Amino acid sequence: MTSPDDLAPTGVLRASINLGNAVLTNGSSDAPAGITIDIAHELGRRLGVPVELVLWDAARKSVDAVRDGAADVCFLAVDPVRAEELAFTAPYVLIQGAYAVREGSPLRSAADVDRAGIRIGVKLGSAYDLHLTRSLDSAELVRGSDGVAVFAEEGLEVAAGVAQPIEAYVVANPGLRVLDGAFMQIPQAVAVSRRHDDATISWVSSVVDELIETGWVAEALARHGHDPALAASPGAH
Repeated sequence: MTSPDDLAPTGVLRASINLGNAVLTNGSSDAPAGITIDIAHELGRRLGVPVELVLWDAARKSVDAVRDGAADVCFLAVDPVRAEELAFTAPYVLIQGAYAVREGSPLRSAADVDRAGIRIGVKLGSAYDLHLTRSLDSAELVRGSDGVAVFAEEGLEVAAGVAQPIEAYVVANPGLRVLDGAFMQIPQAVAVSRRHDDATISWVSSVVDELIETGWVAEALARHGHDPALAASPGAH
C-alpha cells in the first residue's frame, strides 16, 4: 500500500472531477454523482483519508488542477500529450467519439468528415480535440466551451463529442442526426502526477485493476444508469 503522505499530502484526497462528461458524472455541482465520484471515494477509503471533490466543467481544467498541485487524482481520457505529465492507470471505461450533422448534410459516416470546407465544433482541450488535432488533414476544428454549442452558434457542418451526449443532443434537437461509425475510441482512466513515488503510481493502478476485474466498475455504471458493457476488459489499453 502507498503512503497517504505521498498521494494525499494535505491529509485529504482531493479528487479532480470533470462535470462535462455525462458518462462519468451526473447529478449537479451541488450534488455530483457518478462512477468517478465512486472511484474517488473508494481510493480514499483504501487510503484511510477523507475525500474532497474539486469540480470542473472541462477536462483540461481537471488536468491543470493535478499538474499544478491543486488536486491529487483525476479521471481523464488517456492521451499521449497528457501522459507527459500524468501517469495513467489501465482504462476502466471505453466510450466512443461521435459526430452529429444536420439532416440535409451530404456526410453519411465518420469517415466522410475529413475534407476541405468541413468545420467541426469541439470542446477546447477535450480528448477528442487533442485526437482530431493530430489526425485530421483537411477539415477545420472550431473550439469552444462545448462542441455542440459552437456547432449551433457558428452554423458549423459537424459537432464532435462523446457518443452518449451527442446522441442525446440529436434527440433533443430535431433536424439533426448522428453519423454512422465512431471517429475514435476514448479510454477513460484514473491519473496522478508523475511527481509521485513509483510505489504510489503502482498502488493506484492496482486498485483500478481490481475494480475492473471484480466487476465493480460494471456495477457502478449500471447503478448510475449507464450500460455496464462500457466497462473496459481487464488489461485493456
